[in-house]
Amino acid sequence: MIAALALSFMIFAILLNSVGTVILQSIHTFGVGKPRASLLELFKDLPIVITSFAVASFLPALGYRRAMLIALGIVAVACALMPLFPSFRTTELLFVCLGISFALTKMSVYASIGLLTSTRVEHGRLTNTLEGLFMVGVVISGWLFSAFIRSGEAGDTRWLRVYWVLVAACGLAMGLLASSRLDESAARGEQARRPRGSLTETIRLIGRPMVCVFLASTFLYVLIEQSFGTWLPTFNNEVLKLPDALSVQMASILAASIALGRVIAGQLLRRVAWYPLLNVCVVGMGLLMVLVLPHARGVTAAHFSWFHAPIAAYLIPLIGLLMAPIYPVINSVVLTALPKPAHATMMGLILVFSALGGTLGSRITAIVFARFGGIHAFYFSLVPMTLLLVTLHLFKRETRHPGAVELAAD
Repeated sequence: MIAALALSFMIFAILLNSVGTVILQSIHTFGVGKPRASLLELFKDLPIVITSFAVASFLPALGYRRAMLIALGIVAVACALMPLFPSFRTTELLFVCLGISFALTKMSVYASIGLLTSTRVEHGRLTNTLEGLFMVGVVISGWLFSAFIRSGEAGDTRWLRVYWVLVAACGLAMGLLASSRLDESAARGEQARRPRGSLTETIRLIGRPMVCVFLASTFLYVLIEQSFGTWLPTFNNEVLKLPDALSVQMASILAASIALGRVIAGQLLRRVAWYPLLNVCVVGMGLLMVLVLPHARGVTAAHFSWFHAPIAAYLIPLIGLLMAPIYPVINSVVLTALPKPAHATMMGLILVFSALGGTLGSRITAIVFARFGGIHAFYFSLVPMTLLLVTLHLFKRETRHPGAVELAAD
């Protein structure tokens, strides 16, 4: 069962983080413009938001294992349609299916962790293992897709063959799930909680100032992360003049940097308070952009390779080292400041605002990229970085407020 959860998480990591690659290839293969291509984020994130609200109340009745099987089945069919019916419309359908399926899978995976573990230590260990494997899937994504890309061939659809590999992976995960056991009897007691009550709890939670500034911080962080994560392959290709496959491969440095940054941050937080650490990270992100982006100007096409590329191709993805701790740290702070009965509702809100931030970040970057170029699009990230410093300050202040955790008393 744990192997099934891990493989499912990695499949979704590969597909979710392929959006930047697919945008680049859609521009070349289907001839769509950047603003329209950026809508793939919306086709992915809006279903996540809707599904998160609509399904949470009856997911225990449906069953976590059954929900994951349905999700993987939907994704397998959508992936198979890509090489069979290659078009941008099919690509949009794929990301709609991916959004619905990811929401089902993420809620089911996190709920299943509680059923598979009996102590807090076991729960934390399994959660960290699965999140770590998710980041491995992010790194694999760029390399897997780039292996099927042929640079410089406009209209070439051979890269769509990668989806047959993902269909096979979905089939393997479904086989593991179907042959595994998961005792869900303890979770079915959650059925008694009515959707109306859940909605009331959500409204009460959003009404808290601490939760509001936290959600604003989450929204801004994901806006920044998705701006880089989604558009870095296109930036590498159009601004730094890297070949298509190399553009995707070098963008994987960002995912690897985030993974490494979270390991390093875990050690630093033993000695440094979270608020000053995050402030240093945000300021460092801004300085990195200001210092590195000038090196991306005036690059001319050449015979580039992994060991011969513009310096900006290596340095820009290192922003991942600095952005890495922000999201998990603020999530941890807000969850530990809230009573445990509110944690599930808070996780739903985190998923919703993360999806909204990702969509808006990709859309803004696409518009600025199309009108003013990639360098200005990345410079624009300084605006949400500045706003994030403000919301982090307000969040820190609210966590110290004596009424911040008095949810149960309302």
